[in-house]
Amino acid sequence: MKKLTIFYSISLIIFFCISFSAQIPGLINYSEENGLNSSYTYRLSQDSNGFIWVGSDNGLFRFDGKEFKQYSKKNGLKNIDVLACYPLSNGEIFINPFLNDFAYLKNGKIINSDTNKELRKIQFGHNPDIHINKDSLIIYTTYNPKSIYIYKNGKVTIIPLFIGNNPNIVYYAFGFDQSKNLLYLSDQQSKITAYDIVSKKITPCNISSKKGTAISRKGDYFIFRFKRTIEIYKRENNFHFKKLQSYTINENIHQMIVDKNFKIWLCLEKGGSLYFKESLLELEKIKISAPTRILDNYIINDIMMDKDNNAWFSTRNNGIFFIADRFFKNYIHLPIKNNSGYITAITKNDKNIILGYNEAKSGIFNSKKIENITLEKDRKIEHKAIFAKGNTIIFGLSLSLIQYNTATGKKDILCECNIKNIIPFTENSVLLCTSDALTTYNYINKTFTEILKERVYNALPYDKDSIFVGSFKDLYKLNIKTKKKRLFLEGYYFTDIKKLRPNVYLGSTNLNGIILFNNKGIIRKITEKDGLTTSQIKKIEVENGNTFWASTNSGLCRVEIQSNKLKINNFTQTDGLPSNVIAGCVIKNDTIYAGTSKGLGVLPIKSLFTQQKFINKKVIINSVTIGNKEFLDLNHQFIGQSPNNDIIFNLSFPDYSSQGKIKYKYKIDGLNENWQTSNSSTITFNAIPPGKYVFKVFGLGYNGKQSQVSSDLSFEIKPQFWQTWWFKFLLIIASAALLFTLITFYFQKKRNKKLETLYYEKKIAELELQAIKAQINPHFIYNCLNSIQFLLYKKDYPETENYLDIFSQMIRKTLHYSEKTFMPIKEEVEYLSLYLNMEKLRLKDQFEYKISVSEKVNENWTIPSLLIQPFAENAIKHGIANLNKRKGIIEISFDHIDSSLCITIEDNGAGITNKSESIAKTNSFGVKLSQKRIETFKQLFETNIELEINNLSDTQQKSGTQIKLYIKPYENQNTSLHH
Repeated sequence: MKKLTIFYSISLIIFFCISFSAQIPGLINYSEENGLNSSYTYRLSQDSNGFIWVGSDNGLFRFDGKEFKQYSKKNGLKNIDVLACYPLSNGEIFINPFLNDFAYLKNGKIINSDTNKELRKIQFGHNPDIHINKDSLIIYTTYNPKSIYIYKNGKVTIIPLFIGNNPNIVYYAFGFDQSKNLLYLSDQQSKITAYDIVSKKITPCNISSKKGTAISRKGDYFIFRFKRTIEIYKRENNFHFKKLQSYTINENIHQMIVDKNFKIWLCLEKGGSLYFKESLLELEKIKISAPTRILDNYIINDIMMDKDNNAWFSTRNNGIFFIADRFFKNYIHLPIKNNSGYITAITKNDKNIILGYNEAKSGIFNSKKIENITLEKDRKIEHKAIFAKGNTIIFGLSLSLIQYNTATGKKDILCECNIKNIIPFTENSVLLCTSDALTTYNYINKTFTEILKERVYNALPYDKDSIFVGSFKDLYKLNIKTKKKRLFLEGYYFTDIKKLRPNVYLGSTNLNGIILFNNKGIIRKITEKDGLTTSQIKKIEVENGNTFWASTNSGLCRVEIQSNKLKINNFTQTDGLPSNVIAGCVIKNDTIYAGTSKGLGVLPIKSLFTQQKFINKKVIINSVTIGNKEFLDLNHQFIGQSPNNDIIFNLSFPDYSSQGKIKYKYKIDGLNENWQTSNSSTITFNAIPPGKYVFKVFGLGYNGKQSQVSSDLSFEIKPQFWQTWWFKFLLIIASAALLFTLITFYFQKKRNKKLETLYYEKKIAELELQAIKAQINPHFIYNCLNSIQFLLYKKDYPETENYLDIFSQMIRKTLHYSEKTFMPIKEEVEYLSLYLNMEKLRLKDQFEYKISVSEKVNENWTIPSLLIQPFAENAIKHGIANLNKRKGIIEISFDHIDSSLCITIEDNGAGITNKSESIAKTNSFGVKLSQKRIETFKQLFETNIELEINNLSDTQQKSGTQIKLYIKPYENQNTSLHH
């Protein structure tokens, strides 16, 4: 341990110590109640993860600051009397039981000599010395060694020794230097020699030892212990030693230990240990001083300083003890003499710190020691408050008020009363708050003046004539002259009231934290939510106008007001306080003096703020359980699979200064971004969905301090095949295909039904169309026969013959086209020309006709057969047949307009002059049949044919009628209809 410099330095010798270290505040005992199921503990060690390992008569224990984990026979130990264990750099823990049966712990499992037969090579008749060299061990017996054993990675190498042939000489080995291949020996002749294990050469050294001397080595330093004297040597070369110092004590020593800081500890046969503050490295320059005595009533087997310089003690039948580094420095290494009383009140004057205990005794701290004062013998009444000024001290106890003069030692019992508080009032007087009244006491002339006749717990002057007065539940303003009081703050029990700065006051409460207020009311409240360790505050000490200290049962709180923000620092035993139960504190120079339940704490304020903001440790993930399989070796990929997708993390956070007050802050990246906190070291997640995740965890120590970095562990939950993306994709495809098939089947069925319906409808329509055609043929033939009869009646036989010739052609074409549903436009034109020529012949050239086909129209386009002839016939019969003074004209045209085929039949007849003519013109038998055919075509072939009849006198200012047929574009592959 490095040389310490603190405010006071004095040696400590503790002569009395009771169970569980009542005389040593800050000392923590771990025993069976904490899970250390052993009565006898041996050697202590610490591994690279920070775990503390304890050898015992009941197996091996691992301690992580919160829980003990036991390794015993059921875990694989063949011998549960474990003297020591040795953590190696490769993570193995080599276990040294009593007399052989060696084993080692690897990846959470114990490997014994049944599992690894290499361990059977190591056999001794005496307990060996074992030294660590990174990932290997050097093992040899101290009594007449015959071989040196090197253990590494489960293998044992034997190096034979040939140390003399004289059976009457017993050699004791006490130090092996592997780097120089030298084994140091002493014999019964008191000679010290160095044996080279390679050359087998023995070389005498310049020092000797007496028979029965025990020798310990630390680096180049050798400590010889003979009876009650120790001698310290430094090796200057392989064979030459320089004596540094010697020291003699008055008790027998059963164990000598040199810790990692090169400090000497002597464990005594009758109990306790002696600690030398000087390091071996300093003894060439300074003289060794008297040691400090620790744990006087306990037989100590081993002492270890861990990586954080915390002190650990293993004992016989009393478990292990722990002292945190800061506390060790302040209260063990350089403590205050006789400092262990239960302090209930504290104050100061110009020279001293005055302490009041939980009995009728007091202490005055000055000149590095506490001077005890007995106020009343054998009376168990505790101090409630103390006032000190100059040589005057007023002790307010629960049943009496005592004035003491530090210069003369005179003590006056002033009265029997139940004091609640003592507050400075005027230059020579104080305010006494008692269970009966509020009274002023002049400590010069020793006179009392009653101000208020009622129970008062606290008070504080705030102007010349007024004071604040606190009852059990309210705070009042009291006018001293008029004796009138007025309620100021309701519902607060103030345990202490102090002035922070002009017109700003502090009130500590028993439930509501700290209240800042002025003459008008509350300014703000400070509670646990703001960072205090508790809202139950005992006393307040003002450091300056913006900073104050609060004493609680959970340590000290320093509160600094920075504008509207608060900076709060909390200090506990870990920071060097003897106890977390603080009755009060005072500040003197740059040091804070805290009165605790285990003595006076003396802490330089600057040293308190050297505490780190973070804990320089990481959480250790001991094991991971996925499903029902536990993994102790964390150096591989962790993969689970649904449905066994529960995962359990077993954690440790070896921060021993937190004394078991450990929490864990954790989350799983990829699952939940919110941090969670748990007191348990076992973190369980249930039914994690498939995916890749990272578990992150921070350790939380005392006062909520967090580990500086998180411990991370990646794992994966693999899906079952039905949870994979490809299965889901296939499932989607299959579902889509099934849905498509069902939809297709549904619509196909619906379409088939519709087609079936259409089939029957078309059959009916076709029958209707055939019936219409059957009607058209007789109608046309009837009209032609009428014309032939008329010609015969006139006896115009040449015309009749000519007409019959044309008629026969018409009959053939009509019969031909009546068999077809569609016909090309060019054939329709030929048919119309033949028909109009026949009618022109019959009517003696009463009309002319014209048929035109636009260039936009393809003559091969097909249209419904015999669709136009009835309209041409209607134009002749009703349009031009009755013209007398002018010749009739019929024009038929085929055009392509706006994506439609437009067929126009126009005549220059009388036109539609009245309703009756309109009806007559549109209701002719042929037209009726054509209109019916149009509707049938629409139904059969989904062809949109529109019929339009116009009176030309209305649209073109001329006589005549115009019929237009619009056939919308449509292609039917079955009929090859184009339009």
